[in-house]
Amino acid sequence: MRVTRGNMRIRTARPSDLQAIINIYNQAIEAGQQTADLTPVSVEDRKSWFESHPPEKYPIFVAEEDGLVVGYCTISPYRPGRMALRHTAEISYFVHSDHHRRGIASQLLEFAVQACYSLDIRTLFAIVLDSNTASVRLLEQHGYERWGHLPDVAVFGETEVGHYYYGLKIKAPYMAGTPGVEDSGPRRPGGDPGGGP
Repeated sequence: MRVTRGNMRIRTARPSDLQAIINIYNQAIEAGQQTADLTPVSVEDRKSWFESHPPEKYPIFVAEEDGLVVGYCTISPYRPGRMALRHTAEISYFVHSDHHRRGIASQLLEFAVQACYSLDIRTLFAIVLDSNTASVRLLEQHGYERWGHLPDVAVFGETEVGHYYYGLKIKAPYMAGTPGVEDSGPRRPGGDPGGGP
């Protein structure tokens, strides 16, 4: 699955993208309070994570520009194995620090929503640190609503911050006129800064 928008292409991630994905994620760790991880991760650390995202159900999408991966988003299972939750997934997104404020995160979010029809996902939610105001603003611009707040659950040195849960119900067909999202028709039956926990 892929789409081209201007000079940027959004497509399903390949194993060869993992190093670029890790580099972007480690930037978010180093920046602080964009993810709850505190120490950098390696490709070896994340191989099993990558393999746990089969593209036919829980894909990883990358934004590529001039052959370089400049951002990515993931659709991940929520409470895997509990089948009543099979139509709900978590979305996370991160953008390379050199490419912030260019609308890349917005395009990734829109692309992920459109993918939800074929993935049979009816609810998306994002978990963001409450200090990450840029990501909170982005989610709200895309129609996500604040569904919950866990106060002071993440500790960065002497600073405690909370987790917001932002949710979006995927409508079928998606409401025409939503910014950047085309009407994709009925649901098929059957099976800039970073955002994420």
